[in-house]
Amino acid sequence: MEFDEWEPVYDAIRRDFGYDRRGDERARDVLAELTGPFDLGRLEAADGATVAVVGAGPTLADELEVAREADVVFAASTAADTLLEAGVGVDCMVTDLDKNPDTVHRLTRRGTPVAVHAHGDNIPRLRSVVPDCRGEWLLPTTQVAPRGSVRNVGGFTDGDRAAFLADHLGAARLSFAGWTFDDPSVGPTKARKLEWAERLLYWLERRRDERFAVLDGRRTALETSSLPIE
Repeated sequence: MEFDEWEPVYDAIRRDFGYDRRGDERARDVLAELTGPFDLGRLEAADGATVAVVGAGPTLADELEVAREADVVFAASTAADTLLEAGVGVDCMVTDLDKNPDTVHRLTRRGTPVAVHAHGDNIPRLRSVVPDCRGEWLLPTTQVAPRGSVRNVGGFTDGDRAAFLADHLGAARLSFAGWTFDDPSVGPTKARKLEWAERLLYWLERRRDERFAVLDGRRTALETSSLPIE
């Protein structure tokens, strides 16, 4: 994913939620100051592999076998805790630090990569969490133009960003667990974020010429929606 491909999508998301690009850029610059370059070779196991992209939805407890059967596991946010408690290994955690900072610290200290995302309203969390991590195990990401050590591999929510990261790393196949697009327990803003995550996965599967089982039964609605993604 090159930024010129991602930027129109980012702009559509930003307009939908009223996000300030300058705020995202400030957060990116803070993260760049706090981190150094990340060696993507630390995630080379994803190249040519089946990568389980694991969300923290309410179905996760019943779908752990998807992660167990995968070659590599990328966990979004608190899904990492559920997997670790179930004895399932996590190869990378993807997070914007809105929850479980202790897990971020613990994973980096034991040599597990964590993709930490900067956006306009998480600068205080970046400043409080990142300095206590083992820096060589942090992969810094942004949703605006990359700068310094901070990369943009595409994606918006932790979950779909994990899928875009796996794609960037050359994954042969993506499997999904813990994804619930129609979660009645979430508020309106989170529900809209899940709608965007679904759209972005639909875009990604078309780019990959792959069909994600998590989208089965949902494509007709996606095909007829006004999607600002070609």
